[in-house]
Amino acid sequence: MSEAGDLSASLILRRGALARVGLERIALVEAVAELGSISAAAKRLGLSYKGAWDAVQALNNLFDAPLIAASAGGKSGGAAQVTARGHAVIKAFRDMEREVGAALSRLEAGLASEDGADLFWSLGLRTSARNALRGTVVALAPAGVTVEVRLALGGGLEIASVITRRSAEELGLAIGRPAVALIKSSFVRLVAEPPAASGDNRLSGVVLDREDGEAASEIVVALAEGKTLVATVARDLAGAFESGAGVHALIAPSDVILAVD
Repeated sequence: MSEAGDLSASLILRRGALARVGLERIALVEAVAELGSISAAAKRLGLSYKGAWDAVQALNNLFDAPLIAASAGGKSGGAAQVTARGHAVIKAFRDMEREVGAALSRLEAGLASEDGADLFWSLGLRTSARNALRGTVVALAPAGVTVEVRLALGGGLEIASVITRRSAEELGLAIGRPAVALIKSSFVRLVAEPPAASGDNRLSGVVLDREDGEAASEIVVALAEGKTLVATVARDLAGAFESGAGVHALIAPSDVILAVD
């Protein structure tokens, strides 16, 4: 099926509303497995280090266990290892890829007209939210027209979202159901010491990376279970958040959007 006009298929694994794992990300995981370095894998695949690093963090956030365990090293190259979960995902993807290819060959052979290929399409969802954290609903607390939904993210981490009761019903939220928490980076407030009392979500972690711009800085916070959280802060305040520093991320429940399959 290499001729122009022949059908081709692009396999995308989806977990939750936003978790999309295609060939490019699988190739990145495979390259890390072989080379033992995110920077080396990025160079082989023609990616920027930041692009590869962001892809790794997105994968770790969207699966129930990290696919890649990496130590600090930056562009100069830190050690990275693909976990057992990561190898399982690679195998599952490649197995399904072979099955899809075989099925497509059979379908193509049976197409009776040239426009038959128009029956195939690929759908995807994109979002401007910098953070997408997968979890499981562990509590629902109705309060008038709203309901507080609590998600367990793993490693003892939880996050609460306040949405309308009608939205919760339309999403079909129930205890034990997976959901994805979407959070814009500008909604994440970083502090060295959290307030004694607050209705905000508080996620504690360690500053993993910081990229400074002219007006703002993007700060990546390492959480438990290999998950990360990205915050955007004013450039003049970013100096307080050096790599390795302990930090607390505060997020208002009303700023957490939920998505489901």
